[in-house]
Amino acid sequence: MVLNSLQVNQNNIRNFAIIAHVDHGKSTLADRLLEVTNTIEARNMRSQYLDSNPIERERGITIKLAPVRMKYPFEGQEYDLNLIDTPGHVDFSYEVVRTLYACEGAVLLVDATKGIQAQTVANYNFAKKLGLKVIPAINKIDLPLARVEEVEHDLVESLGFERSQILYISAKTGEGVSDLLASIIKNILPPDGKKELPTQAYIFDSEYDEHRGIVIYIRVKNGEVKKGDEIVFCADGASALVLGVGYLAPEFSSQDALSNGEVGYIITNIKDITQAKVGDTITTRKDKGEALSGFMQLKPFVYLSIYPTSNSEFQVLRKAVFKLKMNDASLVVSPEHSQIFGPGFRCGFLGLLHSQIVLERLEKEGGVGVFSAPPTIEYIVDGKSITSPKDFNNESHDIKEPYINGEIYTPSQYLGSILEIINKKKGVQKDVVYYGSQVKVLFEMPLSSVVYDFYDKIKSASSGFASFDYEISEFRNADLVRVDIGVNEQIIPELSFIVHKSEVETFSRRIVEELARAIPRHQFIIAVRAQIGAKIIASEKISALRKDVTAKLYGGDRTRKDKLLEAQKKGKQKMKSIGNINIPKEAFLSVLKV
Repeated sequence: MVLNSLQVNQNNIRNFAIIAHVDHGKSTLADRLLEVTNTIEARNMRSQYLDSNPIERERGITIKLAPVRMKYPFEGQEYDLNLIDTPGHVDFSYEVVRTLYACEGAVLLVDATKGIQAQTVANYNFAKKLGLKVIPAINKIDLPLARVEEVEHDLVESLGFERSQILYISAKTGEGVSDLLASIIKNILPPDGKKELPTQAYIFDSEYDEHRGIVIYIRVKNGEVKKGDEIVFCADGASALVLGVGYLAPEFSSQDALSNGEVGYIITNIKDITQAKVGDTITTRKDKGEALSGFMQLKPFVYLSIYPTSNSEFQVLRKAVFKLKMNDASLVVSPEHSQIFGPGFRCGFLGLLHSQIVLERLEKEGGVGVFSAPPTIEYIVDGKSITSPKDFNNESHDIKEPYINGEIYTPSQYLGSILEIINKKKGVQKDVVYYGSQVKVLFEMPLSSVVYDFYDKIKSASSGFASFDYEISEFRNADLVRVDIGVNEQIIPELSFIVHKSEVETFSRRIVEELARAIPRHQFIIAVRAQIGAKIIASEKISALRKDVTAKLYGGDRTRKDKLLEAQKKGKQKMKSIGNINIPKEAFLSVLKV
């Protein structure tokens, strides 16, 4: 840890983020900025330097924002450039939102081979809403498939930039990166705020560090935060003691205080990461500053029940889940118990990608095998929030489901296929707007139609060029029903699902057929059924393993053989009523595919 006690000149601070659609080159650009500013020596450089999580590096995506301070000499002065690298996937859009509240400007990165996509526009619109200076940069200009002029035209026509504002870079080779740094210094304003005013610091992230405990990342708006201060969280009035302050470069660098305009971290004596609510404002006990705007309560959209593959591993899973929760304030966890699978957890996620990332981390970092029940969303049933199908009552009269307002950006040649998918998923097209070679499709759709395979279908239909963004709009009345899955008369609550009445037969048939393929044969016949109450919607039988009990016979009359076959028949009937059916993990995973 480096100790730095020099006071930063506020006029030489630039706080900015890199915003873009997923896979447009944000992390690669962050690497080049670290190199060009000599923040990281070339011999210590590695790809995706700010993506510290192994899954981020393996998937090639950013799933958690990362702040870093870079010092850069320009025209005879030294500047402090505070960069916050952001994710691009729609599931982590809130990471981008809270980052932009901590900045005065943003670099809008657009892939020269893909052009403007959904998160490009969503992030740009929010940055403009906050009054940030946005610097457009076309990336990957070195690639043979780059469509620089076409993308430039779309930026001018659809987002209203002047051609003279657009920069052309290759984050991979470093071409144009020095010009981008110059533009950041010249065009992004230094932070405002005064040291003499009551302390106000915006929390844009927090995490658990094994050596330091809870680390809170802040942007100081007014006043200062220093070691030994008693701080107060404006959201709930809770207090804590500041044990250390500093910034990341990108390693932890300690200093005496963080003053107005600076971005950095504080270490406190709090033990629960949920106390440091992202978007909250920190002030000091003596200053009693007011809360800043930007606080939004995180709300999960997708829910999963997760269980260890072996009940003996539950304590390992419990430890892994709560360790992960320490670093992910958006993860909602509550204990759950299944009669079939034993103890587990009911978890809320920001989206399906978020849930996949968490399950991967539990297995890789926690060293525990896990499987999950099918994902569900929130419904409002008779005025109550329901997130689990087993709590859904088919006798209910007032049922509401969430709807989304969606945007799809796609090259115009794929428009027909995209509209067909929207229609099949019960979506309603609201508008189609042309931006040069790109088309923006606006539509509304039930969230239940989105969370499973909608994104994959859109990508497949457009050869990977279309992009999708959405926001929850409202809850609307829906004609829904709960379908239960039974195996030999025993209902398995974890496999129950909620579906529109118009799709009951289709969904039920697919799930029953998939389960019948996945459940291994036993010594007796197994019946797999989908039912609503006592009414059977779909049914499949898994034939019994056959054992030839008459093989040992030779000679004699027919009655000896008939007696053995009759005894076997009675034995199988008895096994069917009292025998345990082994349903493997793969059977439940097969339902997820459906």
